[in-house]
Amino acid sequence: MSGLPLVWGTTAAEVLRDYPADLLVAPPAVAMTRAVSVAAPANLSWRWLCQTALAPYSYDLVDNLGRRSPGELTPGLGEPEVGGRMVMVYDVTAVTPGEQWTGRTGPLAQRLAGTLGVTYAVHPEGPGSRLVCRMVVPGATRLQRTRAQALAWGDLVMIRKQLLTLKAYAERDALAAAD
Repeated sequence: MSGLPLVWGTTAAEVLRDYPADLLVAPPAVAMTRAVSVAAPANLSWRWLCQTALAPYSYDLVDNLGRRSPGELTPGLGEPEVGGRMVMVYDVTAVTPGEQWTGRTGPLAQRLAGTLGVTYAVHPEGPGSRLVCRMVVPGATRLQRTRAQALAWGDLVMIRKQLLTLKAYAERDALAAAD
């Protein structure tokens, strides 16, 4: 298991686990795994993860063109669907309802960042849950590995903020539901 910038907040099992994103980029590839514990049930964390269909939930000024990501769950927002768009840049390739969605960078994002695969997953953890993000990028050439290392630092900042934002909203809603 590697350290920063390739992993953050993960358990060894989360880093070693296979994710659908691992199959979206031809080996050899570089995997980045980030995770956070959430004091909210998995179904609530999943609903917040589904909100990434509407906004990225990290630094709105940078990655949401200054628009504020919604701070409340959007009524009627369903599960991600294959072919849909998530986090503004990923075309959804697979969904396990209530558990994970997987995607690959769309055409515009591929021109800017290359082909990237990502899986966002929710796993139960006691009465709470874990939010996990696995991103996979090409790593066959020295240039690809250098690019992956640079991307890993930027991704660490963005995904860390995103996961912590989703965690805060899910925990807030879990507390409100308990009252």
